[in-house]
Amino acid sequence: MTDYNQSNPLADLVICACAQAWQGDGEVLATGIGVIQRLAASLAMVENPDLMMTDSEAYIVSEPVPLGARHGYEPKRETWMGFSRIFANVWAGQRHALVGPSQIDQYGQANISALGDYVQPKVQMLGVRGFPGNSISHANSFFVPVHSKRAFVPNEVDTVCSIGYNSARLPQGMSLDDIDIRLIVTDLCVMDFEPSSKQMRLRSTHPGVLVQEVLDNTSFELLTDEVVETPAPTAEQLATIARLDPNNLRQKAVTAR
Repeated sequence: MTDYNQSNPLADLVICACAQAWQGDGEVLATGIGVIQRLAASLAMVENPDLMMTDSEAYIVSEPVPLGARHGYEPKRETWMGFSRIFANVWAGQRHALVGPSQIDQYGQANISALGDYVQPKVQMLGVRGFPGNSISHANSFFVPVHSKRAFVPNEVDTVCSIGYNSARLPQGMSLDDIDIRLIVTDLCVMDFEPSSKQMRLRSTHPGVLVQEVLDNTSFELLTDEVVETPAPTAEQLATIARLDPNNLRQKAVTAR
């Protein structure tokens, strides 16, 4: 792994890879749930000022708010963005969220609710939360900090919390073309879905990672036609990330293998 940042080079790499999820999105609400996800959304907003972000409370801001203790920084708030306006934005499709599910299947269906049988699960997690409504209303991308067969499971996820490219589960009146899952970024690679077949596709592997390593840690088949190396962060991106994460919270958010 190239030494982008002595504390955790992989964190910087995946933040930049995740930020690409919003490339070309225009004026939509960018939501990153988690340290890596939030920093990725923030970096994307710096590179695309048309993106909207909140201060994680109730206001739209004109620039991303740094993570953690602010050391005197005051958010540059523009306008109120309470729950009613958030939901109006969501239902209009003017949002793109980067989330961190515990399981993903070949269809892109995600699970944050329970592991094992739903009636008597081995592990009870968050419940479905907003995943059903969000996934049928707007674009979504995923970040998985540990790429393994426990995360990328065979058949279907234990509890289907969000819609994917599974025709058997489509709500009435929807088609596969209505589903919008953009990117899946992990500690090994970047993936997406091939537009015609809707099959999960390996787009790039991180420096030092072999395609076979990704395949060995995935429980279903991936398309591997054109795999490149994940681009390294630029000096400008590294400086922006350091400014947005002055407390280096990203250091513990992902661990190099």
